[in-house]
Amino acid sequence: QVQLVESGGGLVQAGGSLRLSCAASGRTFSRYAIGWFRQAPAKEGEFVAGINRSGSSTVYGDSVKGRFNFSRDNGKNTVYLQMNSLKPEDTAVYHCVGRETSDDDDHYYTGEHEYDYWGQGTQVTVSS
Repeated sequence: QVQLVESGGGLVQAGGSLRLSCAASGRTFSRYAIGWFRQAPAKEGEFVAGINRSGSSTVYGDSVKGRFNFSRDNGKNTVYLQMNSLKPEDTAVYHCVGRETSDDDDHYYTGEHEYDYWGQGTQVTVSS
């Protein structure tokens, strides 16, 4: 089992940048595919980004491609979401999610139902 704790959210002006972090407990972090989802008021949850357990592959939602960069440091049990050129529509609560994978599974995942562990979330607010 893993516990995920997000940090780095805050208030930023449009065009600015933020870096979210997600720290995981436990010694098996490298077994987990990790993702980010966001939830804005009165909107459905949206996939933001995913990364495989080794960190060799990433995938992004269409609305953030080219602006966000997802990386991980398995030695520090932490993933990072660098968010650039932020827009007001990026305002949401961002959740870090995890899925334990087997040794022969080095894939990323994009569906909410594919993840078993969710962090509490961190608020990102982008002002216009």
